Amino acid sequence: MMRSLWTAASGMTAQQSNVDTISNNLANINTTGYKKETAEFKSLFYQTIQENSYDNNGDPKPSGIQVGLGVRNSAITSLYTQGSLLETGNDFDFAIEGDGFFMVRTKDGSLGYTRNGSFGLAIGAEGLTISDSNGNPLLDSTGSAIVIDERYNPSKLNINEYGELSYPNENGDYIPIDIVIGMAQFNNPSGLEKTSGSLLKETEASGLPRLELDDFTLERSKIRQGYLEGSNVQAVDEMVNLIVAQRAYEMNSKIITAADQMLQQANNLR
Repeated sequence: MMRSLWTAASGMTAQQSNVDTISNNLANINTTGYKKETAEFKSLFYQTIQENSYDNNGDPKPSGIQVGLGVRNSAITSLYTQGSLLETGNDFDFAIEGDGFFMVRTKDGSLGYTRNGSFGLAIGAEGLTISDSNGNPLLDSTGSAIVIDERYNPSKLNINEYGELSYPNENGDYIPIDIVIGMAQFNNPSGLEKTSGSLLKETEASGLPRLELDDFTLERSKIRQGYLEGSNVQAVDEMVNLIVAQRAYEMNSKIITAADQMLQQANNLR
């Protein structure tokens, strides 16, 4: 009887993690570049009650008797599907079409990766840079911060679909200025470590970053200037998942109640 109590308790714990994941998805439904997460589960150990089982005639059955001991949360995986593009008209808003990530330099000097393309201009020690809302500079294809030369009017800069910056000459023709926005891909983006501010960090599970400009085996992502990528969370799907998780939680709680009532009856036997 105690086995059923702990099995149901593991189910409630697992469904609580599921509800936490769904709530985080709904909380970030308007977060730029957010990728929905899904909770994955695995069964716990099985207890062998009887290795060989027999029917009423004493003949052996093809399978033994094993009882499962519950479930556990095995992973919370991010789904990197494309989000919808939302037009903003801001010259320094960039949306990604493809599997790439923007590269930024964080305060501690390490690299961060993000799908959030909401950038602006910041004045720092290096000069006028394109930076995110936390002041982390956007990096070019060489890993250096993108610095806007004083000769250029930032409002006239143009960024094409491959992240190449250009500036108009006297005739109004756009001339490349030898700066390309750096884009990186990962063999396993779900293995990236999530930090605050929509930033991701490289891990052993994600693999090393593969620069799109250097790796010709990769399909290059496209950048849309004046757009942002919305989250790929679907509110209807999350509400359905929430109902399913809540019902599963309730059923496991009823199992605990039923097991407790059976134990109470057994204790009252004389």
